[in-house]
Amino acid sequence: MAIISNTVIYLDGDVVLEAFFAFDDTLTGQRPAVLINHAWGGRDDFVAEKAKKLAELGYLGFAVDMYGKGVLGTNPEENMALMQPFMADRAMLQRRIKAALAAVKLMPWVDDSKIAAMGFCFGGLCVLDLARTGVDIKGVVSFHGLLLPPGNTRGNTIKAKVLALHGNDDPMVPPEQVLAFEQEMTEAGADWQLHSYGNTMHAFTNPAANDPGFGTVYQPDADRRSWLAMQNFFAEIFS
Repeated sequence: MAIISNTVIYLDGDVVLEAFFAFDDTLTGQRPAVLINHAWGGRDDFVAEKAKKLAELGYLGFAVDMYGKGVLGTNPEENMALMQPFMADRAMLQRRIKAALAAVKLMPWVDDSKIAAMGFCFGGLCVLDLARTGVDIKGVVSFHGLLLPPGNTRGNTIKAKVLALHGNDDPMVPPEQVLAFEQEMTEAGADWQLHSYGNTMHAFTNPAANDPGFGTVYQPDADRRSWLAMQNFFAEIFS
């Protein structure tokens, strides 16, 4: 195994974006690709490491940049300021992640008939929105993602299979939002799953999360179980 990683520039209109990607150079031919959408702080080392782990599984991992080349938040206030415009304008969010989808399809190592997307927290919402637009990709995985619907995709048929991995005690996604999400997915004709992990809060995959008052706490069991669920999901949709 020889994991190769690098960055690539792409555009959304006149906004310059920089993705991080990784793949196993010992594999021949094209392989499935997985977009990885970052949390509210921007495209950081966390998603870069996920790209490398996906490369080890035989995929091309493509860590999306939603904010712009080199733009990262350094504290909750900056993170919120970066995320909020996209929460307020979901059409802009959807256009931005579609730019990443277009970019990954151009990569020579990618089988563009086998593309999926995954995301964490804000990134989970982003990949769910990508699915909600009706794009023809294999599937999306949301890790402790925000589930609020965008308001501009009602009536669309969701073609991508959907896996939502949720902490049952996540204060940012109360039970009524979970129920509404399940109803939304059913009405959109989606092939959907939702796994809810008990005694688990928001950001359960992030070892640096340790703020019970804010609702973000690492949960190693949920982290391990959700990664296995993701692997099984990808094995199914890419078969």
